[in-house]
Amino acid sequence: MNIASTFALPAAPSFATPSREPPANLDAEMALLGTLLANNNGFDKVGDFLLPDHFADPAHQKIYGALKRVIESGGTADARTLKHVLEREESLAELGGIQYLAELAANALTIIDPKNYGQLIYDLYLRRALIALGEDVVNDAFRPDNEHNAVEQIEAAEQHLFNLAATGDGSGDFRSFGHTLKDTLKMVEAAYQREGRLTGITTGFTDMDRLLGGLQKSDLLILAARPAMGKTALATNIAFNAAAASSTERDEAGNLIERNGHNVAVFSLEMSAEQLALRILGEQSGVPSDAIRRGAIDQGQFEAVFEASQRLNSLSLFIDDTPAITVANMRTRARRLMRTHGRLDLIVVDYLQLMQGSAGSKSDGRVQEISEITRGLKTVAKELDVPVIALSQLSRQVEQREDKRPQLADLRESGSIEQDADVVMFIYREEYYLGRKEPDPGTDAHEKWQQDMDRVHNIAEVIIAKQRHGPTDRVKLYFDGAYTRFRDYVSDAQEDDGFY
Repeated sequence: MNIASTFALPAAPSFATPSREPPANLDAEMALLGTLLANNNGFDKVGDFLLPDHFADPAHQKIYGALKRVIESGGTADARTLKHVLEREESLAELGGIQYLAELAANALTIIDPKNYGQLIYDLYLRRALIALGEDVVNDAFRPDNEHNAVEQIEAAEQHLFNLAATGDGSGDFRSFGHTLKDTLKMVEAAYQREGRLTGITTGFTDMDRLLGGLQKSDLLILAARPAMGKTALATNIAFNAAAASSTERDEAGNLIERNGHNVAVFSLEMSAEQLALRILGEQSGVPSDAIRRGAIDQGQFEAVFEASQRLNSLSLFIDDTPAITVANMRTRARRLMRTHGRLDLIVVDYLQLMQGSAGSKSDGRVQEISEITRGLKTVAKELDVPVIALSQLSRQVEQREDKRPQLADLRESGSIEQDADVVMFIYREEYYLGRKEPDPGTDAHEKWQQDMDRVHNIAEVIIAKQRHGPTDRVKLYFDGAYTRFRDYVSDAQEDDGFY
């Protein structure tokens, strides 16, 4: 008996594949180029998405590139004009000379639709790019000296895939006003059906929703404040309220349906996921988070914490606490969340200045880096069609003024924050600043100070300093510092009148 053959190890897997030609259609490339040379008007149908690199044949890349430059500069691209352009670039001879250009024009198919041929060429380019990307992924995974770990390689591959899917396709185009108006009316009708007449996702605060109409899709909202004003608390309150809120929407068949909760992604760059979860647990249980952390709670508080954890467990609230995350990585993870859970309704970033820009923007200085980040966040909001709330620090010049209410000029490090944002909100708590100016007890000044403290106790202002599609104003909220929790502000008169 041959023991070696009986216990032979299985053969090592083979990664070799038969030699295959990359997908391409040179006939389609020739037909499109000939048609464009014969009638430059066809370029209008492909010029916004088809690039020279999308052609498989290097000769066709150069011819299309020359044709594109001539037409976009206002000239007429035919065999004669391209001859002069390519001769200046010393490319004509290697392309087959004027004879090849004449042959392309002579064999033009006047009945073809340039856009269909352009999309075919682009689709084949994508297939070749996918093959190349796959080879790079395999080679990088095999490299023992790769400086990136497996997770980082996956994120890089996802980013490349996203770039392939998001750039150069021919789907973007003008839409008629009538078509756009129909979509707008659907949004208005949905808002009419909702309690509170919101066109967006609720913040959970009545007066804020009334002013903003809710959090609108594709909007970038900046929530800025000086330290200790409660911007993280307000952002987590909004995230929780959105995750817990129900809404009325129409399904694909046009029927009104009730949705319980929204999917909310929180990118916490300052606090760990556990710290943020502990804070939310304290807010919702009514037990101070520091007491929960230390275990300094009684039986009743423990039961309140347990009940709150049961409620929170059912929410679609997701936390990513990766420090110094880039916009590209954030986009990749948000798209992954959207893909795995069917949808994504809101993104919260805490906070803007802790994000990391690309290597190029870093070398250009901090202002340029912040500008790139805000533009990137606005792009994410539009691409994923979700509201993005980004928290931001304010400059110290606020502390130098007598009136400490923030202004747009106080946004730290870059004017592009104001420029890119659809909504800019500031948090201001007079109680915080007044509490640092306590006069000597027993004096008239102290009595006046105490009256002022009573007037502003637990009151916060959210200042809507910019709203691209609505009014600016101030919203009063009740701030409970013990539980870092905001609530609707109810005045004594409103309580007496039964307003709330």
